[in-house]
Amino acid sequence: MLILVIVSCKQEKKVIKDVKGVENIVSKKTYAEISIKEGGKWQGKKYIGNNVIFKNVTYLKAPDSLTDHSYYIRYEGPGWESSRVGYRLYFDWRNAIDIFGKKVDSLVLSRVGLDNYDSYHENSSWGQDILKVGNSLGIGSYGRFDGDKTVIHFKQVDSTKVQIHNTEDASGITLNYFGWNALNQKIDLNVYLSIVPESRLTSTLLTPSMEIKGLSSGIVKFKGIEPIQKKGENGWAYLATYGKQTLVPDNLGMVIFYKIDQVEKVAESEYDHLIVFKPSTTPINYHFGAAWEQEKEGIKTKKEFISYLDATLANLN
Repeated sequence: MLILVIVSCKQEKKVIKDVKGVENIVSKKTYAEISIKEGGKWQGKKYIGNNVIFKNVTYLKAPDSLTDHSYYIRYEGPGWESSRVGYRLYFDWRNAIDIFGKKVDSLVLSRVGLDNYDSYHENSSWGQDILKVGNSLGIGSYGRFDGDKTVIHFKQVDSTKVQIHNTEDASGITLNYFGWNALNQKIDLNVYLSIVPESRLTSTLLTPSMEIKGLSSGIVKFKGIEPIQKKGENGWAYLATYGKQTLVPDNLGMVIFYKIDQVEKVAESEYDHLIVFKPSTTPINYHFGAAWEQEKEGIKTKKEFISYLDATLANLN
């Protein structure tokens, strides 16, 4: 289990310290982590043991045995949060991004999933996992679109590594995928995801090692929920959805803000509303975010959500 140590008020920092002495210095308003089990052993694709503990680490290479539901990583991957919202990325072949809806304006990830491996799916005082990802990208993740109906995730990759970042100004993760094989092409992909205090948005940079067609991001599709789109005069645009899109169920808004000149087209796959990027080896920049109606002092209606989208779009540069 994790021990929370509060250092002096003058420093205005928290130290997350596990029983092995690994520390993460984090700002009061953002946090990122990845937490793995220790004290057990791998049995095939599962990590088992009676006296295992969770240990926070700042770097991890995905074990060869790791797949979905291996019970090795707490909430199945790295997580990052602001005071408004939390996100997690499945650190396995699915590589989708999920949402932790928050009813509070404090940091919660350090205690999520400690009492029971998937207890975060249940309603609690802080909130819960609110998005059913299924076979989609979730929100803001990335894959390779075949131009028809299929997005290729990360079933074929030589290795995947993640690094955790926590500073006074932001928190996030760097991911490196080596030998990602999709549509008969093998590339490396560097990804940086970060969140700043008080924001709902995760800022994203994708840097492919070679120019490829079909590199995409997207938002999971729900029956009866139509996408909302708008282009700004500043070179940015958004793709968004709003409605009953949660496991509760209740209202959730999801959005991706993207640079118009980096995008080839907006498309539909079987499971996602997609933004398909132009082939490039220069960093592709976009932002994704979520607004849950149970968020403290949050966005409650579609009208409010669109007002938030338009205001944010106007301020992007």
